[in-house]
Amino acid sequence: MTTNLRGILAPALTAVTDDFQIDQERTIAHYAWLLENGCDGVLVFGTTSEANSFSVAERKRLLEQAVEAGIKPERLLVGTGCCAFADSIELTKHAVQIGCAGVLMLPPFYYKQLSGDGLFRYFASLIERVANDSWKLYLYHIPPIAIVPFSFSLIEKLIAHYPEIVAGIKDSSGDFEHTKELIKRFARPGFDVFPGNESTLLAALRMGAAGCIPGTANVYARLLQTIFRARQTAEAEEHQSLVSKCRQVILGYPLIPALKAIISRMRVDLAWKNVQPPLSPLPEFELEGLLEKLTAAGFDWPASRRIA
Repeated sequence: MTTNLRGILAPALTAVTDDFQIDQERTIAHYAWLLENGCDGVLVFGTTSEANSFSVAERKRLLEQAVEAGIKPERLLVGTGCCAFADSIELTKHAVQIGCAGVLMLPPFYYKQLSGDGLFRYFASLIERVANDSWKLYLYHIPPIAIVPFSFSLIEKLIAHYPEIVAGIKDSSGDFEHTKELIKRFARPGFDVFPGNESTLLAALRMGAAGCIPGTANVYARLLQTIFRARQTAEAEEHQSLVSKCRQVILGYPLIPALKAIISRMRVDLAWKNVQPPLSPLPEFELEGLLEKLTAAGFDWPASRRIA
């Protein structure tokens, strides 16, 4: 794994069955659709994928099935960060062996008030146990959920010790000042910064961000790709304004149920509304309101969309 993924990446939704098993066929078809409709890569088992609601065995099996179905592993990032050290190692080794573009790792997030030394020891020990010089590790900074952060000093130390492996960071802090500081301090060839908030995509790109990894890419990756490719134009500014409006609408609802409900309606496929416990599907009356608000915001729905 030598080439860093850049551009628009979707933390892909995971379709599930009525009895809470991964729906392999729908999920892999969604990966393919994303790659054909604006995504440069797909993040398998990120937050929006409900990653921590699935077992290690389930996660490994789906990744294998995706590659067997023809999804190119070099276009996949894989979420492998778990609370259990052994689980993180197992998932990371598996992704490396398959040839994925890299892994995105949460910090170990159960215990709080961790020292920088303790977190460095965790990642250094993991890197040594993976024992492969050709893989790429992306850090996943999401303190609103994980609570445990990646401090600037920890990032600097990891890069200094493992410059060929520690390849970037996804910043889901929700704080654009933090994103700007990450870009200023660390963005360079070999280390990429991806905001998780697409409402700041254009500004971040113009500062040196490598792209964006937002959950909403599951719905409007083509629009985000237009911004990525035309970042220096007035057209990109118009698209950014639309994206920001759409994001505000979607964030008025529980994110994962809302995105799955939108996909369900776009594809006329009720199975896509299923979510893994403890989440609950978005009620139909809330979906109607969401769709109306997105339309009013100016979202250009795909031609295949049909309201039943």
